[in-house]
Amino acid sequence: MIIDLPSTTTSQVNSKLVQLREEGGAVTLGRVLTLVIVTDDGTKTEDAVDAANDASREHPCRVIVVARGARKAAPRLDAQIRVGGDAGASEVIVLRLYGELANEGASCVVPLLLPDTPVVAWWPNEAPAVPAEDPIGQLAQRRITDAAAEKNPIRALEQRRTGYTPGDTDLAWTRLTLWRAMLASAFDLPPHEKVTEAEVSGESDSPSTDLLAAWLAGCLKVPVKRVKAARGEGIVDVRLERRSGVVELSRPDGKVGTLTQPGQPERRVALQRRQVRDCLAEELRRLDPDEVYEAALRSLGKVVRGRTAPKAAAARKPARAASGAAKAKADGGRADGAVAVKADAKPATGAAADGRVDEKPAKAAVKGAAKASSGSEVSGSSGSSGKSSAKASAKAAPKASTRAKAGS
Repeated sequence: MIIDLPSTTTSQVNSKLVQLREEGGAVTLGRVLTLVIVTDDGTKTEDAVDAANDASREHPCRVIVVARGARKAAPRLDAQIRVGGDAGASEVIVLRLYGELANEGASCVVPLLLPDTPVVAWWPNEAPAVPAEDPIGQLAQRRITDAAAEKNPIRALEQRRTGYTPGDTDLAWTRLTLWRAMLASAFDLPPHEKVTEAEVSGESDSPSTDLLAAWLAGCLKVPVKRVKAARGEGIVDVRLERRSGVVELSRPDGKVGTLTQPGQPERRVALQRRQVRDCLAEELRRLDPDEVYEAALRSLGKVVRGRTAPKAAAARKPARAASGAAKAKADGGRADGAVAVKADAKPATGAAADGRVDEKPAKAAVKGAAKASSGSEVSGSSGSSGKSSAKASAKAAPKASTRAKAGS
């Protein structure tokens, strides 16, 4: 049943609620909390109400929707009350605020809160930078946001980190529950080895991928690389390096995941992307601060971002060697000549260390000098050059023999 109350007040809405409870027999004690949904008036408002109705079947509550309308309109409050089949297991109150009243959502919510029950605030779309400082956030013990629904999810996640207050949580973190459970269970099987490094791939604007990488970095105390996946939605693949091999959990289609471990058969697990109503119902199960989520936010700075796979870095080394060979060829083979000189220098050094080998080159140099000397007497005009070369060879011969004696 849906009851419209146009241009009304909160006191009239409260009176109508009391009348409906008396007629229908529903009492306040049947509600365990008050869920306040803060959003702009539009098509997304009904999506948030439907998710709250589904979650209320597990957590009967009063749902108050603060739908902020046009700010330039005249101040006005249009209310709508939904009970019965149109409200799941809850009672839904939709408050459409216009004009200056759109900024006074907290004042309109306070008279409608259930007495002596916790208050949970939920921003299904855009949320304030610091939810705990928002007027409605100050009324709540638990504050739920969704970075994935923001215009810039990664920047919104950074705001969650800087503005975190105990009691805050985000549905991007709730979507990781199945991933965290599967990765944790993978280490229950032998071999129980330490992870040396990890890599998480997913969409570039997926805050859940960033949070999963941060959670691994904080828990495992190892370097974690966050890369963009070539295909797939949300989180696509997680690789954990161990001494015995790689533990990999992959979900390319967004529905079924595959867990691969060394020495274990490949396993297919259910990893379908979770809907908002399931994540909301999970968050309503606890109203105390989430310390694990807080630790994951603090570890966001430890995640290394990159787009280059390790194989690409190894492929660059042969390319550099090839470019060096091409440069040597362009320089006239100087690189090859330098290598040949170095190769020839090693046997010469070894011969100097063993003097028995250097005596033969010395004697050959003396005989060559004698032949050059005899040849110079017959050559005529070229005799002068022959004499000079013979003298140079004769001088070189004693030096070579001297080295040979010193080496021995």
